Amino acid sequence: MLHQKVSQLLEKIKKEDKKINSFLYISPNALKEAKALDSKKKKGKLYGKVLAIKSNINVKGLPTTCGSKTLENYIAPFDATVIEKIKAEDGLITGMLNMDEFAAGVSGETSAFGPTDNPKAPGKIPGGSSSGTAAALAANFCDITLGSDTGGSLRSPASHCGVIGVKPSYGLVSRYGLIDLSMSLDQIGPCTTSVEDAFLILNIIKGQDDKDTMTFESKPLKKQKISNPTFGVLSIPGTDPKIQELIDKKIELIEKLGFKQKKIKIKHLDLAVQTYYPLVYSEFFSATRRFDGRKYGFKIEDVANDEVLRRISGGSEITRAEFEGAYYQKAKQVKEFIKEEFEKAFKSVNCIISPTMPVLPWAIGKGKEMSLEEIYAADALTCPVNLTESCAISMPAGTLKNIPVGLQIICAKGQDNKLLNLASEIEKTEQISL
Repeated sequence: MLHQKVSQLLEKIKKEDKKINSFLYISPNALKEAKALDSKKKKGKLYGKVLAIKSNINVKGLPTTCGSKTLENYIAPFDATVIEKIKAEDGLITGMLNMDEFAAGVSGETSAFGPTDNPKAPGKIPGGSSSGTAAALAANFCDITLGSDTGGSLRSPASHCGVIGVKPSYGLVSRYGLIDLSMSLDQIGPCTTSVEDAFLILNIIKGQDDKDTMTFESKPLKKQKISNPTFGVLSIPGTDPKIQELIDKKIELIEKLGFKQKKIKIKHLDLAVQTYYPLVYSEFFSATRRFDGRKYGFKIEDVANDEVLRRISGGSEITRAEFEGAYYQKAKQVKEFIKEEFEKAFKSVNCIISPTMPVLPWAIGKGKEMSLEEIYAADALTCPVNLTESCAISMPAGTLKNIPVGLQIICAKGQDNKLLNLASEIEKTEQISL
């Protein structure tokens, strides 16, 4: 029975999450709701699955703090579209997950409520900004989690914590009810422990939504054989050679499945990070103007951390009339160049494969000693996917020094079904250990 499972998980969270800090809030009604679902005669597709949600997605009646003191007392008055769909299929939500403050971070260290630890590599960062999304799943506190991905915010922690993280095509899943970091880049997506669960949850949360004009209708995602799949290999300077070695060994196993490798080159890819951050800074600055202390709690500039303030300040400067053409508009132009290059590449390959992260997770606290360039470079392999509106998945490739390493698979926008089917095949290969 579901209520017994939920009771066990809540006890496990109570005992073990003090160290991990993946949850910011546990729903006091979880057990009661589980019993109500047990008593239903006709049960939905998610009955039996226990979920937890990143704290920037509105869940009615639960605190949606964005990991910030700014919204410390904000209780969501409505459900995001994805939450409505989960509840309609009898998914049970146990609570709200930790995250980098306002999703401004790559490590999981910037939450106003303390950093999240990595269950698979204690003392190391779990990645961010969806830190709790991956950590709670890796710690076996739930079955499926939801987060958001701006430039790798789901795939980064999925890689570091050894779970699956899916960044859907931009518009596949409604963003209504998401307190976003960057409106043109953000996408809600799941973390799971199997591709099968990724199929399940994406089929439920995807679809056109009148409340989000960027959404589009799509056919049900279903398992099917991709004949003679061809993949391009993407590597970017700055990737740890040992990570690349592990991924290369994984690729050898993938080729044994019948996948064919094709060399590809994508122009302007080295400009991805420099293109990504002006867009994020500008759109984040615009989005945060509503947090003025009048309606949602505290004024963001009075309580936010240095990274949030840096992005607000940068966005304020970039969007000044005399600079907008030089930075924001120029970044949008380069974004289109990169998008065109990816579209050309996908004409000759089914998918592109790369490491998810160029580096292993660093020790919690070490980020204070690192330069901004070093920290932001962690997005180098993931942010192109958001710039091009493509879909991607990070899945466990193996371990390096007993620390998880993720393999990233990228498909063209709208090819989410192909992405999951290719991932399902690759999931059959063994894990590499170096």
